[in-house]
Amino acid sequence: MVNKNLIRTVGLFEAKQKLSELVERAGHGESIGITRRGKLAALIVPARLEVNLEDIFEDIERIRNAPNLIRA
Repeated sequence: MVNKNLIRTVGLFEAKQKLSELVERAGHGESIGITRRGKLAALIVPARLEVNLEDIFEDIERIRNAPNLIRA
C-alpha cells in the first residue's frame, strides 16, 4: 500500500539525473513519485518480498480514483 504522506515527488528531468539516488532511497523504504508536466506519472517504491495481488490492485484503484492525491 502506498502512503501519500510518505511520498516525495520529483520531476521527470530530476528523476533522470538522480535515478541511482532515488532507487537507493526506495531500497531504504521511501516511496518517490515522478511527475511529468506536474502530474504524477510513475512511482518508485520499495520492492516487496511477497507479492499480494489484492494489495497491488487496491493501490492501483486508489491512484486511479484520486488523481490529485500527490502534488509536486
